[in-house]
Amino acid sequence: MKVEELSALEVSFNRLIESLLIKKLENEQFTVRLSSEISQFTRFNHAKVRQTGSVADGWIELTLMKDQRNSVRQFPFTGNWQVDWELAYTALQELRDEIILLPIDPYLVLPSGNNTSREVNSGNLLAAEAVVSTVLELVAELDFTGIYAGGVVIKAYGDSSGKKHWFATEYFTLDYSLFSTSGQAVKGTFAGSDWDKSTYIAKISEAKKQLELLNHPAKELPRGQYRTYFAPAAVADLLLMLSWGSVSEADIQQGNSSLAALWRKEKQLSPAFNLKENFQRGLVPRFNELGEIAAPELPIIEKGHLVNTLVNSRTAKEYQKPANGANGSETLRAPEISPGNLGFEQILPSLDRGLYLSNLHYLNWSDRHTGRVTGMTRYACFWVENGEIVAPIENLRFDESLYRFWGENLIDLTNFQDFIPEVGTYESRQLGGSLVPGMLVEDFTYTL
Repeated sequence: MKVEELSALEVSFNRLIESLLIKKLENEQFTVRLSSEISQFTRFNHAKVRQTGSVADGWIELTLMKDQRNSVRQFPFTGNWQVDWELAYTALQELRDEIILLPIDPYLVLPSGNNTSREVNSGNLLAAEAVVSTVLELVAELDFTGIYAGGVVIKAYGDSSGKKHWFATEYFTLDYSLFSTSGQAVKGTFAGSDWDKSTYIAKISEAKKQLELLNHPAKELPRGQYRTYFAPAAVADLLLMLSWGSVSEADIQQGNSSLAALWRKEKQLSPAFNLKENFQRGLVPRFNELGEIAAPELPIIEKGHLVNTLVNSRTAKEYQKPANGANGSETLRAPEISPGNLGFEQILPSLDRGLYLSNLHYLNWSDRHTGRVTGMTRYACFWVENGEIVAPIENLRFDESLYRFWGENLIDLTNFQDFIPEVGTYESRQLGGSLVPGMLVEDFTYTL
């Protein structure tokens, strides 16, 4: 994205905030959130282009607050001042008519403070005309399917108290699969602010090796407990569950958290397990929906003990807890699991006999209160004998407690971490991802 285009959007957003301040009545307060992007999308199927094009999109969410009531309107943001202001002023008038009809919200958090921030992260992405040839060069002879998304994503915030934040980042994601003749697949992701050809070559080379292994006859395993290695992508899938009723202070207070026993100090995880929020990589904005800024780092689990939960201001107000800049849903935004001691070359010898899982899917809580997670194996999962991969496996369902696989049964974590990006594109491109190692676990339970 050209600098002048980005600047024009920022100028228009700032002008919108200033104009709303002028129109604001004395007993009114407001917040304004912006989500915008200029992205190129290219879909591949059978190593051919299925669809390609660019998208310029943006929306504003205006929240009006008055007399302990609030209401919200969302409308497009174009960067054209006259169009944007007409939409904003119309929304403001509609909110004024609506808000008097709404009930009082006892835990409504009003804007306060006047902190500001501005972060612009430039990248070195593939030129639009080079995406197809560069991506397909290494996979032209394969059944390659995937989607490339690259460009600039913008998040911004302003409110009636004077807070103002601007975050823009230029990055790409490539979410892909290589299919075997038998219909099985190897899945991979590649993401960053700079397209690194050598990294892409390495990822595709490793995927091709796994694809060859998938052509062997699949092994059907009986239910039971097996030593299991989880590749970083599989670890990221398990980590995602902690954003669904675990690390939220509201869930702790309401008795819904899978980490309640950890919080009550009735249980602990392995001393080797450490989890934190790490915003220092600059992949997601530190400000939340209220313009509050989180600390650059926030430890959540240290040496197996829960040391912090995610607390937004609404939860803080309701339960008299100190807020720490969490988002409205109190979910992980920039999670990182610390590495361990297991080297890459040691993975298969240390596994010796068991399962090598590259990916998981269909994860859900089978019993949230005891931390039990259920799901399925998927994509390039193998049976290992004597430290060597011997066969792909038929899909298995698992049901296991995080207090076991991140606790007493955790053998080790790898000494390297992979960045597993968010690749969702519903409504808009998602930001961020998880920085995680692989992990080796004893006696992981498979039920079907």
